[in-house]
Amino acid sequence: MKIKSITVVISLAIAFASCKDYSAKKEIQKTEQNKTKRSFKNKGHELVYNMVEKVGNYKKLRAKKDVTYNYTYTTPDGSTDKSTEKYIFKNELSYGKYTQHERTLPLIKGVMEQGYDGKEFWLKSNGVLVKDSIAIKKAMFNRPTNFYWFTMFQKLTDPGLKYEYLGEKVIDNKNFDIVKVSFDLKNNKPTDIYQLYINKKTGLVDQFLFTVADYGVVETPLLMQLEYEKVEDLLIPTKRKYKKSNWEAEVMETPWILVNWSNIKFNNNFKKEDFLK
Repeated sequence: MKIKSITVVISLAIAFASCKDYSAKKEIQKTEQNKTKRSFKNKGHELVYNMVEKVGNYKKLRAKKDVTYNYTYTTPDGSTDKSTEKYIFKNELSYGKYTQHERTLPLIKGVMEQGYDGKEFWLKSNGVLVKDSIAIKKAMFNRPTNFYWFTMFQKLTDPGLKYEYLGEKVIDNKNFDIVKVSFDLKNNKPTDIYQLYINKKTGLVDQFLFTVADYGVVETPLLMQLEYEKVEDLLIPTKRKYKKSNWEAEVMETPWILVNWSNIKFNNNFKKEDFLK
């Protein structure tokens, strides 16, 4: 009888432990599901979120600390900018060393450097600080703009953005979802608009329309087309071309402006001091 009683007790203990273990696992699964569950403003927001997860979200990008790459920008008349770009993702520090700048401040001779150290924008020509207000203003545009283009997709899930699903469209036998992304107006001042064409098959943005409010490009957008490259665990649109368009993504009969990013390297151990003037 004693042996039988002990056996029953052990069996009950094992069953209780199994139930406890099962409950714990269910609780963990429930917690994980709650963590991963997202609430979206609308369909457009969900499509943008899924696209960003596919190319690599901002958390994944920031984990790489910093980046350097070669930047080439060529206009239809052949004018070219070539710079080595360096960014620290925290505080969005930015530096560009232009060995060629036929489009950006061509009157400045020799090697041109632009920087943003987290507080101040600065510009140098052949190692000498430039104090010209127009030139500094150009650096104030270039530094955050170049940084933004590199991190644009990751930033499309930032707080304060508005998403509008505009429907589907077939272009060159490819099916797209179209999502408009805009910003809240600041002091009634126009802000940029992005109209994304998300490839339904790949989940990636093949092209997008955009405005440049700082330069008055608001009524007539520009169309940017993209080609991606896998760098480590991120998909980066390293080849770009753009030109004038309309809001139906019908481009005008003008040549393309070409932009290329190459030799991308993350985790370079850059310091804040590297961005000081």
